[in-house]
Amino acid sequence: METLSPEVVEDLRHGRATRERKLAICTGGAHLAPADRAEILAVLATDPDEMIAARAGDAILSVAPEAFVEAIKRENAQPGLFAFAARHLADKPGICDALVQNKNCAAEHLVHVARHLSTVSTQALMEELDRVSASPALAAALEHSTSLTADQKNQLREIHGPGHPLDEAALAEAAAAAEPDAARRQTLLQRLAKMTVSQRVQFAIKGGSEARRTLIRDNNKVVQRAVLQSPRLTDQEVEAFASMSSLTDEILRLIAGNRVFRKNYVVVRNLINNPKTPLDVTLHMLPMLNPQDLKRLAINKNVPETLRTTAYKLQRTRAEQKK
Repeated sequence: METLSPEVVEDLRHGRATRERKLAICTGGAHLAPADRAEILAVLATDPDEMIAARAGDAILSVAPEAFVEAIKRENAQPGLFAFAARHLADKPGICDALVQNKNCAAEHLVHVARHLSTVSTQALMEELDRVSASPALAAALEHSTSLTADQKNQLREIHGPGHPLDEAALAEAAAAAEPDAARRQTLLQRLAKMTVSQRVQFAIKGGSEARRTLIRDNNKVVQRAVLQSPRLTDQEVEAFASMSSLTDEILRLIAGNRVFRKNYVVVRNLINNPKTPLDVTLHMLPMLNPQDLKRLAINKNVPETLRTTAYKLQRTRAEQKK
């Protein structure tokens, strides 16, 4: 049995190999790792050559679902693998979960597996606003899922429905703080005024810092959440958000609940000193403050009295422990 070089395997994964090589894969005449074989056969199942496509389809029947799951989970998995697995393997163990877990699997493929998703996978997908907001078809498919909660259904309708009218005054105020240049600020506001909720979600995730600093105060909670999911979000932006008393309790709670954000001490300190942060959140994070910030908090008249009192007691306890 022939052992293939990495270069040949790559050609096969992209459907570029010779006809002879493709046929050899279909007939088992070449040595491949199970995940590589599963992926290549899935790609070949849609080959323009009908004979190769048919033989690949037959060969796939002997491939264990575990090999497809392993292949789907790989970061460089081919779109052809996603498409084949979604259409033909959705009822196999682990396939749907793997498709959801791979962030490179486009929403168009997930449409075909929505009804097979477990409650855990549905929840994971609903938390990914990028894919859900990019595809009305996926949102529609998810709405019919028995795993979807009532709150999640409302969220989908909020994203792809008519939504609430834009609070243009609030956005204008936020844009003024985010974008000092008047002309660019006006352009930004004009763009936002024409956007649907799903488009604003996409803009919050993929736009620039001025878009994020403006949309964090959008009157739609889903848009606000999308800002926090942006891969371009900086530590400095999160620090600023944590100190904004104009944000909703829900958004401040989300910031506090994010493990990555909480590793930033400035974010923690800003949240605790933000009078809008829910008291249960600030009390939970209080022990994370250093002695100097704890002392300042104990005399901060802008935070709830309960928090000030607890900060003072913690300060005294620490002082006594040092004696």
